[in-house]
Amino acid sequence: MCGIAGILNFQKKSYSNLSSHLSVMNDLQAHRGPDGEGMWVHKRGFAGFGHRRLSIIDLQTGSQPMSDSYGNTICYNGEIYNYLELKAELNDYPYQTTSDTEVILASYRKWGVECVNHFRGMFAFALWDESKQALFCARDRFGIKPFYFTQINDTFYFASEAKALLPFLPAIETDVDALKDYLVFQICLDGKTLFKGIRELLPAHRLIIKNQQMKTERYWDVYYHLDFEHPESYFHEKLVSLFDDSVKIHTRSDVPIGSSLSGGIDSSLVAGQASRVITEGEFMGFIGKFDLGDMYDESHYARELAEMYHFALHEITITSQNFIDTISKVIYHLDYPVAGPGSFPQYHVSKLASQFRKVVLGGQGGDEIFGGYTRYLLAYFEQCIKAAIDGTMNNGNFIVTYESIIPNLQALRNYRPLIQEFWREGLFEDLDKRYYRLINRAPTLEKEIRWGELGRYSPFETFKKIFHGDNVKKESYFDSMTHFDFKTLLPALLQVEDRMGMAHGLESRVPFLDHPLVEFAATMPSNIKFKNGTLKMSLINAMGHRLPLSIRQRKDKMGFPVPLNEWVGSDLKDYIYDIFTSQKAKERPFINNREVLNNLHRELKFGRKLWGLLSLELWQQEFHDKQSHFKNMIKERSVLT
Repeated sequence: MCGIAGILNFQKKSYSNLSSHLSVMNDLQAHRGPDGEGMWVHKRGFAGFGHRRLSIIDLQTGSQPMSDSYGNTICYNGEIYNYLELKAELNDYPYQTTSDTEVILASYRKWGVECVNHFRGMFAFALWDESKQALFCARDRFGIKPFYFTQINDTFYFASEAKALLPFLPAIETDVDALKDYLVFQICLDGKTLFKGIRELLPAHRLIIKNQQMKTERYWDVYYHLDFEHPESYFHEKLVSLFDDSVKIHTRSDVPIGSSLSGGIDSSLVAGQASRVITEGEFMGFIGKFDLGDMYDESHYARELAEMYHFALHEITITSQNFIDTISKVIYHLDYPVAGPGSFPQYHVSKLASQFRKVVLGGQGGDEIFGGYTRYLLAYFEQCIKAAIDGTMNNGNFIVTYESIIPNLQALRNYRPLIQEFWREGLFEDLDKRYYRLINRAPTLEKEIRWGELGRYSPFETFKKIFHGDNVKKESYFDSMTHFDFKTLLPALLQVEDRMGMAHGLESRVPFLDHPLVEFAATMPSNIKFKNGTLKMSLINAMGHRLPLSIRQRKDKMGFPVPLNEWVGSDLKDYIYDIFTSQKAKERPFINNREVLNNLHRELKFGRKLWGLLSLELWQQEFHDKQSHFKNMIKERSVLT
């Protein structure tokens, strides 16, 4: 786990102050790699890489950027978990280290840009091929590791974090189309970021610059080709085998490993199995809680798991004062607002974990792969009722009937306001319109946003393109919903996972996101994944016996609920008021912060409107209002050199 950065002049002209500019990029990502710093500058001065290192594998000889005897140089962030198997296969390469970084160089030597299809892991890297005079960049299949880039005139810049690119932008401005995405989904779609001019390389994509031309292309996708031939027992047995193998390979490390816990099925399965793989006494877990009752404290579930598997558990109680003290830091490390308020407690759990470990495992991916979000239940239930009324229940791949879903509707107990709003209009429309309505947060922002200033771009059109992807069967309702979240929400949550860990020099690994496991899960029919309308039923049936009964039978899991809206009326009242009443806050384009304050009292208990708007204002304070700071970093470094 590291921070990477680089600069390339398309015309292969010497780039003035190349070393000092790479140093600025390294400085802005120093938190990602506290164990070392490296730099490579091309002998002709038109290209260079910067690197910050967090040592996990090959602690002594794995420094970067790394060059080989063939004229290839790489800077890389991540872990190739199958590097030992690849090294054995590519045994004719003249290895000088025991690192997975060198295995990427060997793989590129053998397979060229197709090397990415041989990797099992999380990665983002840039590789300069001297013989081809080409830059080859790639990002892992799921977007676990970040890769941002921008082109300014004839120069290409890339980095692990968007903030490292800000000193080179003509100005720090908001991407209006991305802002519309954010206001609707609280995530950006299709490679956009909230920074105008900065994009992210999409998951499972590679980027190649050669002969002054840049192209990006997808190298992998998940295909939902459902397998109706095998019995349920086959899926359960293979699921267990693939999951256990993934956890085993994800524990490869030259430093001790721990696990983040949430009290839910996914993180508990990961931690439980990891504790069996890792030598007894070395494994430990970490969890955060709020001292506001059971709704905000799931630590007792984690304690039951720790007792079951005999590992140490470290807990942290997070307070409203912690919010005041650190929320600006959270937004800074995120680069730009994304997803829900879970990033705030995750920041503190990561800080706790970093005091004991350099690597933690997590349960990200389980909800999107195996169907864990309660909204799936709500949307699917409506479509089943519609099909029953229309007499089309058996025409498509419904698999699950409305009768079987009814006993599980108690999982919707905490979502009554959402249900009322969802069924207020548009009932029984096409699934894409209904699911869009279910996740669309824009209707609650009618007064706070100056929509007329945001242009004609339609997030719904981008949504439809992803929702109706060619890799998903059109009649597979359950898969269409999970697939959209897999392609959009999951990378956003992984952004949170990466940034909150790296803010403290902590590597996060996610065993559910192992491509053999994901590809297999995509073949599982809905009547196995979603049997009888029970969310994540395949995981429960296959591995529920590995969990305490209390976790296995939970129906009230809500992610990592944060009491932000409860604090607003008390502990955070003055803080929130001060944030939105500053002179700059009153003058923001696109957002009417006076209306934000006027409507605070209308926020639902678990509503995310306040979180979304507060994050935007803090983001503008941390970046837009500090343009001169980022510009001065270049000037100051250039003077020093």
